[in-house]
Amino acid sequence: MDLKPTNNQQIYYQPKDVWVGDIMPYAQDSKFYIYHQRDKRIHGPITDPFGWSLATTTDFVHYDDYGEVLKRGSDQDWDQFVYAGSVFEANGKIHAFYTGFNKEFLKEGKTSQILLHATSNDFIHWTKSKNALKLEPQPSYDNRNWRDPSVIWDDTKKEYLLILGARKGQDKHKLTGRLVKYTSKDLENWQFEGDFWAPNLYTMFEMPQLFKMGDWWYLVYSEYSVKNKVFYRMSKSLNGPWVKPKDEAFDGRAYYAARTAFDGKRRVLFGWVPTKVGLNDMNNYEWGGTFVPQEIYQRADNTLGVRPVAEICAAFANKREIPPQELQTTDTLEEKELIKDTGEHFYFHTKISFSKSVSDFSIRLYRNPATDESYEFRFNLDESCLTLDKNPCYRWYQMMSKGLNRPIDLKAGKEYDLKVIVDDNILTIYLDGTALNARVYHKFGHTLSVTVTNGTLQLDQIEFSNDYRK
Repeated sequence: MDLKPTNNQQIYYQPKDVWVGDIMPYAQDSKFYIYHQRDKRIHGPITDPFGWSLATTTDFVHYDDYGEVLKRGSDQDWDQFVYAGSVFEANGKIHAFYTGFNKEFLKEGKTSQILLHATSNDFIHWTKSKNALKLEPQPSYDNRNWRDPSVIWDDTKKEYLLILGARKGQDKHKLTGRLVKYTSKDLENWQFEGDFWAPNLYTMFEMPQLFKMGDWWYLVYSEYSVKNKVFYRMSKSLNGPWVKPKDEAFDGRAYYAARTAFDGKRRVLFGWVPTKVGLNDMNNYEWGGTFVPQEIYQRADNTLGVRPVAEICAAFANKREIPPQELQTTDTLEEKELIKDTGEHFYFHTKISFSKSVSDFSIRLYRNPATDESYEFRFNLDESCLTLDKNPCYRWYQMMSKGLNRPIDLKAGKEYDLKVIVDDNILTIYLDGTALNARVYHKFGHTLSVTVTNGTLQLDQIEFSNDYRK
């Protein structure tokens, strides 16, 4: 497999001719340090070793690129691949706790994943610890899955807490995925404390993180055995219990391995939108893709919502105002074309409201008026669900859309803010703290239209731009 990106993404971050993997973000003083893996896919996803690369930004529009800064080891070292970890400052140093993976060890049946450590004085130049932590999988845990450490300071107990993803036993099909923990007073001597959270829900945890907002602790993690997406839980205590919110995710299937960073003003979610095998809508997702930032905010009920980063929306210049639109129907679907030629990098924003009788409304993108083919974000009010699919799907089906759905709870008569950002083959929509990303490959046309079924849809304060300025 030797596939190249369709183009150098203009809005979201993806360096030329590489795919972005797991991101280990850190932030301070309004600056974000984006440590990440770059996969060249010379022989396919995750087949060729990589270290951590670094890009920095203050606005998610402009980036400074430093290339690979935490170098991978040799084929004989634990860190032949530098898998995910976390970055933080302590004791006058910048620390990286990371996963070393060696695929040759895996082939030989040896322990193939282990926790390692490095330090830096400037975020760019790293020194691997001579006396590496080498926190190995504990007895009765899977020695092939022991990764993605995340470290915080527990101010209550005056110690560092490290959590990571693991599983009990060697059978990867069983739902024994869990988070385990270590504690330390000095970042050098670590005590294994057993399970941190073992819910019997997944085969494996990836990219866990703990952070606090207000009075609540939040646990963010990814899993790939049930819904393959990013979830979170909430608790008043680091010791749990961990409460499941009604909407437990930030996005759909096409957004993965996300962690957060707080720069003193806002907390941003760092995940990637995956590519699909063969660059084909009908196929499954691959590991790695394009970085898409999303700002996290805390709702009145302490659950978490997401919205687009403000600077990305502001970078669209010459926004064109479109007069208010009203679509009205009794027992049919009504559709109205709003933009004839969107281009392939654009921003659409409107305030919407709908009548009580409405069963669904939608935004259709890349629509071809002659064939009536498009991609469609549909808000199904009867089923309380937002979906992305091809419309029409004749002959059924025309897109592998499993997991491209989000729960919604919208009320008639209430005004909502809706934003759409399209970056070539990445479609992103936001409404009421709910996000849904998708990767698509077949542009049928370039019109944008809206639909409503069984009632009235009102659109106000409509604006559009395809003039993205960096």
